[in-house]
Amino acid sequence: MLSPKKTKFRKQHRGRMKGKASRGNKICFGKYALQALEPAWITSKQLEAGRRAMSRNVRRGGQIWLRIFPDKPVTQRPAETRMGSGKGSPEHWVAVVKPGKILYEMGGVAEKIAKKAMSIAASKMPIRTKFIISR
Repeated sequence: MLSPKKTKFRKQHRGRMKGKASRGNKICFGKYALQALEPAWITSKQLEAGRRAMSRNVRRGGQIWLRIFPDKPVTQRPAETRMGSGKGSPEHWVAVVKPGKILYEMGGVAEKIAKKAMSIAASKMPIRTKFIISR
Protein backbone atom coordinates (compact mmCIF):
# COMPACT_ATOMS: atom_id res chain seq x y z
CA MET A 1 0.00 0.00 0.00
CA LEU A 2 1.01 3.59 -0.53
CA SER A 3 1.93 5.72 2.48
CA PRO A 4 4.30 8.63 3.10
CA LYS A 5 7.85 7.80 4.22
CA LYS A 6 7.84 10.59 6.78
CA THR A 7 5.38 13.21 8.04
CA LYS A 8 5.82 16.30 10.19
CA PHE A 9 2.90 15.31 12.45
CA ARG A 10 1.49 11.87 13.26
CA LYS A 11 -2.19 12.87 13.38
CA GLN A 12 -4.27 15.33 11.33
CA HIS A 13 -7.61 17.06 11.65
CA ARG A 14 -10.40 15.65 9.51
CA GLY A 15 -11.03 18.87 7.58
CA ARG A 16 -13.80 19.70 5.11
CA MET A 17 -14.13 18.90 1.42
CA LYS A 18 -15.62 22.09 0.05
CA GLY A 19 -15.72 23.20 -3.57
CA LYS A 20 -14.15 21.79 -6.73
CA ALA A 21 -10.54 20.83 -7.40
CA SER A 22 -8.50 23.85 -8.47
CA ARG A 23 -5.30 21.85 -9.04
CA GLY A 24 -4.79 18.48 -10.70
CA ASN A 25 -7.87 18.76 -12.89
CA LYS A 26 -6.15 18.69 -16.30
CA ILE A 27 -4.51 15.80 -18.17
CA CYS A 28 -0.71 16.20 -17.98
CA PHE A 29 1.01 12.91 -18.81
CA GLY A 30 -1.17 10.51 -20.81
CA LYS A 31 -3.97 10.76 -23.34
CA TYR A 32 -6.78 9.22 -21.28
CA ALA A 33 -7.79 9.89 -17.69
CA LEU A 34 -10.25 9.01 -14.95
CA GLN A 35 -11.77 12.08 -13.28
CA ALA A 36 -13.63 12.22 -9.95
CA LEU A 37 -17.16 13.63 -9.94
CA GLU A 38 -17.78 13.54 -6.18
CA PRO A 39 -15.79 14.50 -3.07
CA ALA A 40 -14.38 11.60 -1.04
CA TRP A 41 -11.51 10.08 0.87
CA ILE A 42 -9.88 7.37 -1.25
CA THR A 43 -7.87 4.87 0.76
CA SER A 44 -4.48 3.53 -0.29
CA LYS A 45 -6.05 0.05 -0.67
CA GLN A 46 -8.68 1.33 -3.11
CA LEU A 47 -6.05 3.24 -5.09
CA GLU A 48 -3.79 0.19 -5.34
CA ALA A 49 -6.71 -2.06 -6.33
CA GLY A 50 -7.58 0.31 -9.19
CA ARG A 51 -3.97 0.50 -10.35
CA ARG A 52 -3.56 -3.29 -10.34
CA ALA A 53 -6.81 -3.81 -12.23
CA MET A 54 -5.73 -1.32 -14.90
CA SER A 55 -2.23 -2.76 -15.33
CA ARG A 56 -3.61 -6.31 -15.58
CA ASN A 57 -6.10 -5.22 -18.21
CA VAL A 58 -3.60 -3.45 -20.50
CA ARG A 59 -1.16 -6.40 -20.26
CA ARG A 60 2.24 -4.66 -20.19
CA GLY A 61 1.15 -2.19 -22.87
CA GLY A 62 1.12 1.55 -22.28
CA GLN A 63 1.85 3.57 -19.18
CA ILE A 64 -0.23 4.34 -16.11
CA TRP A 65 0.17 7.40 -13.89
CA LEU A 66 -1.29 7.77 -10.39
CA ARG A 67 -2.21 11.43 -9.94
CA ILE A 68 -3.19 11.30 -6.26
CA PHE A 69 -1.27 10.15 -3.20
CA PRO A 70 -2.67 9.06 0.18
CA ASP A 71 -0.93 11.46 2.58
CA LYS A 72 -3.65 11.98 5.20
CA PRO A 73 -3.64 9.67 8.24
CA VAL A 74 -7.00 8.39 9.49
CA THR A 75 -7.09 7.45 13.17
CA GLN A 76 -9.22 4.85 14.90
CA ARG A 77 -9.91 4.09 18.54
CA PRO A 78 -9.59 0.49 19.74
CA ALA A 79 -12.85 -1.45 20.02
CA GLU A 80 -14.73 -1.29 23.34
CA THR A 81 -12.79 1.62 24.85
CA ARG A 82 -14.41 4.20 27.11
CA MET A 83 -14.97 7.82 26.16
CA GLY A 84 -12.13 10.27 26.60
CA SER A 85 -8.45 9.30 26.79
CA GLY A 86 -7.51 11.15 23.60
CA LYS A 87 -7.40 10.48 19.90
CA GLY A 88 -6.78 7.00 18.47
CA SER A 89 -3.67 5.86 16.64
CA PRO A 90 -3.30 6.16 12.83
CA GLU A 91 -4.85 3.13 11.11
CA HIS A 92 -4.65 3.84 7.38
CA TRP A 93 -3.89 6.57 4.83
CA VAL A 94 -6.29 8.39 2.52
CA ALA A 95 -6.11 10.83 -0.38
CA VAL A 96 -8.53 13.75 -0.22
CA VAL A 97 -10.32 14.00 -3.58
CA LYS A 98 -12.53 16.88 -4.68
CA PRO A 99 -14.80 16.88 -7.77
CA GLY A 100 -12.79 17.42 -10.97
CA LYS A 101 -9.57 15.83 -9.70
CA ILE A 102 -7.77 13.42 -12.06
CA LEU A 103 -7.19 10.06 -10.35
CA TYR A 104 -5.38 8.02 -13.02
CA GLU A 105 -3.88 8.75 -16.43
CA MET A 106 -3.00 6.34 -19.20
CA GLY A 107 -1.06 6.59 -22.45
CA GLY A 108 0.38 4.40 -25.19
CA VAL A 109 -2.75 2.26 -25.68
CA ALA A 110 -5.80 2.31 -27.93
CA GLU A 111 -8.89 4.20 -26.74
CA LYS A 112 -11.00 1.03 -26.52
CA ILE A 113 -8.46 -0.72 -24.24
CA ALA A 114 -8.01 2.41 -22.11
CA LYS A 115 -11.76 2.85 -21.67
CA LYS A 116 -12.21 -0.77 -20.56
CA ALA A 117 -9.27 -0.59 -18.12
CA MET A 118 -10.50 2.70 -16.67
CA SER A 119 -14.03 1.34 -16.20
CA ILE A 120 -12.62 -1.60 -14.21
CA ALA A 121 -10.58 0.83 -12.08
CA ALA A 122 -13.68 3.04 -11.64
CA SER A 123 -15.57 0.09 -10.18
CA LYS A 124 -12.95 -0.11 -7.41
CA MET A 125 -13.49 3.55 -6.45
CA PRO A 126 -16.06 4.64 -3.83
CA ILE A 127 -17.23 7.56 -6.02
CA ARG A 128 -18.68 8.28 -9.44
CA THR A 129 -16.02 8.94 -12.06
CA LYS A 130 -15.77 10.01 -15.70
CA PHE A 131 -13.49 8.81 -18.52
CA ILE A 132 -11.93 11.75 -20.35
CA ILE A 133 -9.69 12.10 -23.42
CA SER A 134 -7.18 14.95 -23.93
CA ARG A 135 -7.61 17.03 -27.05
